[in-house]
Amino acid sequence: MPVRELDEFDFHQTIPQTNGVTLVFFSGPHCSSCHHLRDLLNREEAQFKQHFSEFQSFEIKADKAAALVNEFSVFHLPSLYLYKDGQFHAEIQAQASLDHIIKAIDKALDEPAEEEP
Repeated sequence: MPVRELDEFDFHQTIPQTNGVTLVFFSGPHCSSCHHLRDLLNREEAQFKQHFSEFQSFEIKADKAAALVNEFSVFHLPSLYLYKDGQFHAEIQAQASLDHIIKAIDKALDEPAEEEP
C-alpha cells in the first residue's frame, strides 16, 4: 500500500491500530525533500516490507494538520516518527535513502521506546 495521508481527524484513530513498523512523516507542499521522501517510500515499499515484514507509511501534510504540527512540535520538514505496533517509538533522523532509513529504524528499534511528543 503506498503512502497514505492522515490528518488531525484520523491520526489518533488509525495509528494505534497499525501493526508492525509504521513511519509517519510531516511534509509541506513546497518542500522538495518531502516530495523526495514520499517518492522513495512509494518506490521502495517492497524493500521496506521485505526488511520489516509489516511496514506502513503515512504522510501528514503540515499545512492541513496544524493541530498535529503543534502536538509534535514540528520545526522542520520532513519530520519522521517511528511507531511499532501502534505505539510511538522514536523520532527518526536519517538521510532520505532506503539504506539510511532502514538503518535508522533498526537502530531506534534496538533502543527502548520514547514518550510520544
